[in-house]
Amino acid sequence: MLEAVVWGLVQGITEFLPVSSSGHLRIIPDLFGLEPPDLSTSAILHLGTLAAVVAYYRRDVAWMVGGLGRDPAARRMAAMVVVATVPAGIVGLLFSSAIGRFQESASGVGVALVATGVVLFLTRLVGRASGKAEDLTTGNAAVIGLCQALALLPGISRSGMVITAGILRGLSPEESGRFGFIIAIPAILGAGLREFIDLGSASTLSIEVLVATLVAGVCGYWAIKFLIDRLARRSLVPFAVYCVGIGLVTLIWL
Repeated sequence: MLEAVVWGLVQGITEFLPVSSSGHLRIIPDLFGLEPPDLSTSAILHLGTLAAVVAYYRRDVAWMVGGLGRDPAARRMAAMVVVATVPAGIVGLLFSSAIGRFQESASGVGVALVATGVVLFLTRLVGRASGKAEDLTTGNAAVIGLCQALALLPGISRSGMVITAGILRGLSPEESGRFGFIIAIPAILGAGLREFIDLGSASTLSIEVLVATLVAGVCGYWAIKFLIDRLARRSLVPFAVYCVGIGLVTLIWL
């Protein structure tokens, strides 16, 4: 039960904070001598984080879905979400085996974590913009989507890449976070479905997995709120420092 709670905490917190959930799921077992979550647990944990982001942005989701037939702004926002989602889907399909091999290398994950930290530092080099997600151009949405695709590599933070790209393309930090988390919905759903497909009929459901999923959902909701509040007032530099630090620890010790 304790390990299930630990993995629920790790999945919920690192899925949304810009520190790379896949990177942590790779290195924590080696650093602390824990058994990594099996594929069944990992797939079900995605349901917890999916529920968290849908719950937090339920009004945006309802607005986009409900306004597809009558609200041009809702249709445009939904279209930009699709544009930003396509690159990761294509990359995931074409390079899934290469990504899997990359995950086997702790040093590779360490380098990716350091790279994430360096990218997060870039947010300090630009002024504070005021753009809205609804006003994104197709080109800017595609750039953000390409940055999300990079995060398929373990150690590259999805939220970190997307938020940084959004800020660099003229979105305010809060709006960059909002758009980044909304496009996380199809990304997390796709990742979970892929793991369920890989499982076939081997999926198991236990009280430990249910508890871990609940923990992931609650922690994920808190992590989104924490990061959006932080984006409104402060920089991402502490996360950059953390990513560089944990990446160097990985390179030295693993």
